[in-house]
Amino acid sequence: MLTIGVLVSGVLGFETLCKLAEVHPIKFILTDSNSNTIIDFAHKHKIPLYAGNPRGGSGHNFIKKINVDVIISINYLFLIERDIFNHSNILTFNIHGSLLPKYRGRTPHVWAIINGETMTGITAHIIDNGCDTGKIIRQIKIAIGEEDTGAVILTKYSKEYFPLIEKVLSDIISNKISLREQDESKATIFGKRTPLDGEINWNWNKEKIRNWIRAQANPYPGAFTFFQGQKIIIDKASISKVNTFDNQKNGQIINTSPNVVVKVRDGSLNLDVIRTQNCTFIKGNIFSNENRK
Repeated sequence: MLTIGVLVSGVLGFETLCKLAEVHPIKFILTDSNSNTIIDFAHKHKIPLYAGNPRGGSGHNFIKKINVDVIISINYLFLIERDIFNHSNILTFNIHGSLLPKYRGRTPHVWAIINGETMTGITAHIIDNGCDTGKIIRQIKIAIGEEDTGAVILTKYSKEYFPLIEKVLSDIISNKISLREQDESKATIFGKRTPLDGEINWNWNKEKIRNWIRAQANPYPGAFTFFQGQKIIIDKASISKVNTFDNQKNGQIINTSPNVVVKVRDGSLNLDVIRTQNCTFIKGNIFSNENRK
């Protein structure tokens, strides 16, 4: 049986770790200091645990005397250095939330929705010195539905992470690992997103704004605009059939019942779910940056 070390963060990482630990001996866990469920799991099962930034030799000093065949990175917050990814006897690999080489970097599923993609997926790849640049082991394609949010895509991912890991481990056991170089001509990279990045530009077209909103919908921080000095977070929008006119401005409220309807560059949008409570919207007023305090 293969012995395994796990680098893991967050809810998706925790769920996958639980499934993995049921069938494989976990010799150590590295996580971040905020992943409390993972920290509790390690303590409960008496698995050696390091919580914090592993770079600069800290992580390696912790694991250097622990012998493992495979190291698996699952939703881990940190880029690891050579001392860690060279520590395994056989292989160190990561599960990334996109079909590499596209969407390297952070929150690839959110970026994929923002960009109007209809297909995403997850990739098992060798960890090397780059960011998501290592050779591809296996991939699973996952469709993005027209109404899928970032949270919905993560739910789809959670069903596929463990089966993908099991396939890679099975490949290792049967000595059938096949590695494929990434096609650099098709590579794209996207950066980390913060709550401040969600501001809506009402000059965009309606489909771009709709994608922008659903990608960041609850429980994510959300897409937002401003009205009478207040930040308004919007969780769902749909294409409206309300007619627009040339004398209306982008961001202008053109209807308030049953939903708020907003004029945009190429038509109008229904704001179906507004997270911000106790707001009274007025027909003719405008959502815009100038409304912020």
